[in-house]
Amino acid sequence: MGYKSRWNNRVYKQGDKIIMKIAVVIPTYKVSKHIVDVINNIPDLVNKIIIIDDKCPDNSGKIVEKLNHKKVEIVYHEINQGVGGAVVSGYKKALELGMDIVVKIDGDGQMDTDYLENLIQPIVDGKADYTKGNRFFDFKALRAMPKIRLFGNSGLSFLVKASSGYWNMMDPTNGYTAINRYAMENLDLDKLAKRYFFESDMLINLNIENAVVVDVPIPAKYGDEESSLSITRTFFSFPPKLFKGMCKRLFLKYFIYDFNMLSVYILLGVPMVLFGTFFGLYHWIYSALSHTNTPTGTVMLAVLPIILGTQFLLQAIQIDMNNIPKGKK
Repeated sequence: MGYKSRWNNRVYKQGDKIIMKIAVVIPTYKVSKHIVDVINNIPDLVNKIIIIDDKCPDNSGKIVEKLNHKKVEIVYHEINQGVGGAVVSGYKKALELGMDIVVKIDGDGQMDTDYLENLIQPIVDGKADYTKGNRFFDFKALRAMPKIRLFGNSGLSFLVKASSGYWNMMDPTNGYTAINRYAMENLDLDKLAKRYFFESDMLINLNIENAVVVDVPIPAKYGDEESSLSITRTFFSFPPKLFKGMCKRLFLKYFIYDFNMLSVYILLGVPMVLFGTFFGLYHWIYSALSHTNTPTGTVMLAVLPIILGTQFLLQAIQIDMNNIPKGKK
């Protein structure tokens, strides 16, 4: 499965001028204190600003309406759908309006619009289908990041790497993203996660479509905004979803769309590790309860499948790491 983005053959610039149509999608929910400033700070290169009022109790959409901004389009949700549902509505509206690149930013002022052009540059250059901000490039900005966010994000990054197959990226929960029309058209937008798992689910589904994802260094901003993302909820709810997403990705990429040595290693490694683990546990418990020694042969019958199976799975991971979708240099 090679990368075959038709965007590589498009003309993106005339001289230094970007000739693509660019939209910004802003989900709004309890951001009435910041939304006007966010809109006013969006650079002139943006053609459309799509506001998604996600059943906001502060009536953010109505506040934006009063601006009479010529670039603004407002979409109202009758039922709150979460950040993922709001972004999907924004993507659909952008496709309807004929936009080529869509940038997603939050309405709380936490994302610096001065970096918007940096974010879309790899897409404009034909080097990426999807870009995302990465706060881990800037040590000074990291010092300002709350420590619990910093360590939690590092651990979550590894889990998302394994689940999505983008082993070269960090800061997976960063919502400052840009996507091209090609990727939006190829994703099944209605099946993406609706709430805070949205960014991770996007990466999983983008990998299935062999989309090229690029991290862009963008420092974090922390002001008086209120984060509604629960650390406890993330800790307990994300791992099962990531595991499910990983299984979906591996099944589709390496058993449906393709079949290679990674597929063979998984078929051999998983059963061997499971057999060795459960066989060993059974005999360990039996020996403990019966106060007898487990024969050496029985121990080896449990240990060898675990060792061999682990080696097979490590080889599978190596192949997966080598299969990260890459664009033109």
